[in-house]
Amino acid sequence: MITSVLLLLLVPLLYALATLVLALPVKRSSAGFTLHNRWRFAHAVAHLAPVVTASAGLLQLLQPSEPVTRYPSAEQAASLLGGVGPYLSVRADTLSFVMLSLVTVVAAVITRFSERYLDGEPGQPRYQRAFMLTMTAVSLLVITNNLFVLVAAWSLSSVSLHQLLTFYSDRPAALVAAHKKFLMSRLADFLLFGAVTLLYLGFQTVEIDAILLRAQAADGLPGSVELAGALLACGVILRSAQLPFHGWLIQVMEAPTPVSALLHAGIVNIGGFVLIRLSGLLADLQVAQTLLVVVGALTATLAALVMTTRVSVKVELAWSTCAQMGFMLMECGLGAYDLALLHLVAHSLYKAHAFLSSGRTVTTVVVARMGTAQVAPKVRSWLLALGAAVPSVLLMDRLLESGLASNPQGWSAGFILALALTALWVQALGARTLAAAARLVALGTTGLLLYLALHHVFGLALTHAPDASFDAASVGRALFVLLLFAASFGLHAALRAAPHGAFARRLYPAVFAGFYLDDIFTRMTFALWPPRSRGGSTTPVTLESNSSIGSVA
Repeated sequence: MITSVLLLLLVPLLYALATLVLALPVKRSSAGFTLHNRWRFAHAVAHLAPVVTASAGLLQLLQPSEPVTRYPSAEQAASLLGGVGPYLSVRADTLSFVMLSLVTVVAAVITRFSERYLDGEPGQPRYQRAFMLTMTAVSLLVITNNLFVLVAAWSLSSVSLHQLLTFYSDRPAALVAAHKKFLMSRLADFLLFGAVTLLYLGFQTVEIDAILLRAQAADGLPGSVELAGALLACGVILRSAQLPFHGWLIQVMEAPTPVSALLHAGIVNIGGFVLIRLSGLLADLQVAQTLLVVVGALTATLAALVMTTRVSVKVELAWSTCAQMGFMLMECGLGAYDLALLHLVAHSLYKAHAFLSSGRTVTTVVVARMGTAQVAPKVRSWLLALGAAVPSVLLMDRLLESGLASNPQGWSAGFILALALTALWVQALGARTLAAAARLVALGTTGLLLYLALHHVFGLALTHAPDASFDAASVGRALFVLLLFAASFGLHAALRAAPHGAFARRLYPAVFAGFYLDDIFTRMTFALWPPRSRGGSTTPVTLESNSSIGSVA
């Protein structure tokens, strides 16, 4: 009988089959495997994958099975190299279905867009193979229950993505950015495999469900597991392009637009998914949680500030991704895994649409800039809007019983939600007509209700997520986030109130340069391992030209 697990396994197998088929040489005759026929085959596989995923989800609803299935059984697997042997271990839980549905749908859209975008470009067969191999690795990563397989698949997705990022091999800037990403990814691999090794030594298994159960049953975790959590957090930070390791994410805008969409809407979000998958373990690892909160919150605030200085639409979207990844890691560090999953899904869909419609976005931005200039809101307008936003969030939270006020991570989320609402409502205070102000208020209220409702839905979906903690460490992390975002809000309000003042003029050069973090990091990277051209010589790209990528891409 076909089970949901077999259907889930069929998804990476479909992508793997497509990779092998697309490795066949291109035929020039009309009856052969021409470039057009290759695209038709790629479309068929890409559109079949979400159908198979939806069928697996429906079958799981109609005929519920165990969330984890092993082939062979657990008893047989235990005799294979101490439980680390070559066996299949598949998770068929809600998180797997949500993520696999997201991944396959986005991949289908990007595949359709890629054919039109790359029409006439040489190297399309290479692009097709690398794209399908990337999807093979990502889909396997999503459904596996084996931590070693998860990290290995993550590494494979990075290697195959490298081929896509260097699609235009004659562009030195693209090669430099891909080189920096390659180095960061290999360092992340080292950290992640080290974390897996320590977890195996601590729990005598690499099965995720077994690790979570043993961690919850233990009275206290050994220092090796705490170290493994720190290595895992550092690996995720590197893979998620957090400051100061963010430069490659900004500079890979030299890659084709569909590759940017795949990276920003899918690949870079994997770090958040891995943290959510291991939430039952991370809840007891204080060092890892603190690392995620500090680095994620600082990246979210600083990258959001730098984003406001960008001219290029694609580069602005790249800085936005850097900030959003920081926000997602911060949510995981606070223990708000349901909010992190909601953030992940929303960010993926938004970034896929934003990149694939970036050409139309340019026109929209230009038209908006040609419109009537808006009056800069005064500081008192910001304070008035904030004074209205905070009680609105508290009232909606109480009416919907979403529980934001019941734990430290909820305090942080509620306060940041109020700040977001303030940014919208301050526009309502400066609206030229009462109707325009009413529309903005209605938009903010509707968005708030929708967010809190989705928060409740995703909370129900993550049944395995640990309960919110209320200890001194979690309160301290929440207070750090509150103070940091309050300071960021005050700075943003001051800059908006006096955009051409002396303070703004002094701050602008450093913000535009990304606080010089990537310049320093690039010098260190090039000193240790300079990029090389295809011929083997060092790529003739200076630091100055590399630093300017973000402003001219």
